[in-house]
Amino acid sequence: MDALRGRAEPMHRRILKLELERLKLLDRQRETLDQMTAQALKKHEEAVIRLAEAPGLGVDSAQQIIAEVGAEAKAFPSAAQFASWVGTIPGSEESAEQNHSSRSPKGNKFLRRILTQAAQAAVKKKDGHFQNVFRRLMPRLGYNGAIWAIAHRLCRLVWKILHDGVRYIEQGSETNPKAKKRRAQKLAKALRKLGYNVQLTPLAPSPATLG
Repeated sequence: MDALRGRAEPMHRRILKLELERLKLLDRQRETLDQMTAQALKKHEEAVIRLAEAPGLGVDSAQQIIAEVGAEAKAFPSAAQFASWVGTIPGSEESAEQNHSSRSPKGNKFLRRILTQAAQAAVKKKDGHFQNVFRRLMPRLGYNGAIWAIAHRLCRLVWKILHDGVRYIEQGSETNPKAKKRRAQKLAKALRKLGYNVQLTPLAPSPATLG
């Protein structure tokens, strides 16, 4: 509060300008790296699109996950093995409904961070499946425990989408058509920006899909 009430001197403005220039440089470099990643994953475009459709995920996180485990997650015969490798599976002092330890299990810290962030985004989707599960779990597990449980479910979902080649279909309350359209357009715009070929086609639920 004291700093905000202070008087900005010319030197302070110059320092701030340098920081803003550095931020712009980092943004440009990040965009370049995203483009390079998209180019490298061009042959896995369909997998990137399917994974980016999942709640809480997006183009960037989908690319990062596939770059880490492959477009089909072939190294993992089951979702449980994949979750164990990532480190989202409950440990010896944890269960799906109770958490007696705050210790993080061993695993891939990079993917755990992505899935935790995805879980925090997924539970914000109004009337979505993961928001409903989160609300049911939070009274027993608390916020952090419930987010961790959602991250574990998302981890298994990621394996299912990649390994079995399916798409995510929301099975929660009926999604607002306008919100659904905005989400699809936003996703398509992000994909096209990176050079992917995207066509918006309505997807009807089928036995090969999941929720």
